[in-house]
Amino acid sequence: MNDFWGWKEKDNHNTTQLNNCDQVNMEGMKLERWLKSVLILIVATVSSAVGAFVGVNIGTDVTDLPSASNMVAILKAHQITHVRLYDANEHMLQALSKTGIEVIVGVTDEEILGIGESASVAAAWISKNVAAYMPSTNITAISVGSEVLTSVPKVAPVLVPAMNHLHKALVASNLNFRVKISTPQSMDIISRPFPPSTATFNSSWNSTIYQLLQFLQNTNSSYMLNAYPYYGYTKGDGIFPIEYALFRPLSPVKQIVDPNTLFHYNSMFEAMVDATYYAIEAFNFNNIPIVVTETGWPSFGAINEPDATEKNAETYNNNIILRVLNGSGPPSQPKIALNTYLYELFNEDKRKGPISEKNWGVFYANGSSVYPLSFSASNLRNENSLGSFCVAKDDSDTDKLQAGLSWACGQGQANCVAIQPGRPCYSPNNVKSHASYAYNDYYQKMHNAGGTCDFDGTATTTTEDPSYGSCLYAGSANSSIGGRSSSSTAIGLGPVSPVGVGASLNLQVSTFQYLISSISVFFALMMS
Repeated sequence: MNDFWGWKEKDNHNTTQLNNCDQVNMEGMKLERWLKSVLILIVATVSSAVGAFVGVNIGTDVTDLPSASNMVAILKAHQITHVRLYDANEHMLQALSKTGIEVIVGVTDEEILGIGESASVAAAWISKNVAAYMPSTNITAISVGSEVLTSVPKVAPVLVPAMNHLHKALVASNLNFRVKISTPQSMDIISRPFPPSTATFNSSWNSTIYQLLQFLQNTNSSYMLNAYPYYGYTKGDGIFPIEYALFRPLSPVKQIVDPNTLFHYNSMFEAMVDATYYAIEAFNFNNIPIVVTETGWPSFGAINEPDATEKNAETYNNNIILRVLNGSGPPSQPKIALNTYLYELFNEDKRKGPISEKNWGVFYANGSSVYPLSFSASNLRNENSLGSFCVAKDDSDTDKLQAGLSWACGQGQANCVAIQPGRPCYSPNNVKSHASYAYNDYYQKMHNAGGTCDFDGTATTTTEDPSYGSCLYAGSANSSIGGRSSSSTAIGLGPVSPVGVGASLNLQVSTFQYLISSISVFFALMMS
């Protein structure tokens, strides 16, 4: 008589029992492989739908480097959902297991030559540093080297071959749809980044750049860019104002405009990203998104580094988080998010070079913040405990009002849906009315986090509720969309955003990240 698994009486049918045992084992192995494939597909699909994010780089030149588990605790405490490692440290990869945090692992500069010359070395690297940890550890990309073309140019001839070898190893491991490969490059390989529309790569690297872009397009991977407005400003001999580098508002007489496209650039960061897009386009490649793998601002420097200050670092990093979580792209690519990794998690006191090189971190090794910072979009509350509203002044300059409106609906993350055509606050259709709505929405959310009601002198506070008809202002007693931030983060005022009023400005990624984490843990437990 057959039992549940189809086995017969073992005393008379030993051979049949063994064959069925083998079959069960094979079926179990198939089930495990299927579960892994399903998990990878689900995580890949959900991750691609998450939207804009800000991650962080983790450098390790730290005297009192926390343990891997403590570092992961810091990441989770601050809701950091994406990290980049400069190597494939086993302790970090193990500690990141079952967290759902998306991880970029790094091939060091020293490893590139061996991988570029040998497919078997590449396969061993993937097996040891990627496949061994997935799917429990959510590895999504591999960064090959760091600014190879400018820092170790002798390795350049084998850079793309190394990437190809790694990709083939991913294909062999059935991981190529989940894990992408790229290589971070600095802005130094772009000869003249301004105006962005005429930017091109340094012609001495034409062959390598062409091979790189072809690889990225063929594998649906991103171009990894290290963009540092700090260096663009400090080495710019005063060409650009510091407000432009720090995401602060620019006065009408200081607007930065590309003469060919007439795009307004209200931050050097966006101009750098757009310059790279145009340089890629000059090679006749399209649809290669850019992810900014490094950016930041040092909080301390030597006497000859006066712009490396805690105030500037706090302003830059808080403003870039606001800008990225806005969800829109730079002027030339408004629909492609500016996904970015801050440099860096800790101050690396063991780094060589000027004092500023040791002070890019946003946290000290003990986990305390160097300055107030939040990696997530602000949560809103419906009540207006301020007792006041922020509106445009009657006698304000129209250009300044337009600039303030654009910034509030862009970097300021005001919810400006209500002032679009057909919405309750669209009429009267004039810049003063629209600016009042946007100013107030920003003010209600951000006042407690350092936001002000000024907007280059075009705004003022009032205790009179400016709501009218079906147009309800944030903070109004009858409003369901108002409120102010409960965050204690001191977020400085940023620059005018190039995005339109109707941009999607309130992306919330945490729900997706928790979903990823839950799925990862569930499947990891099933397969353990």
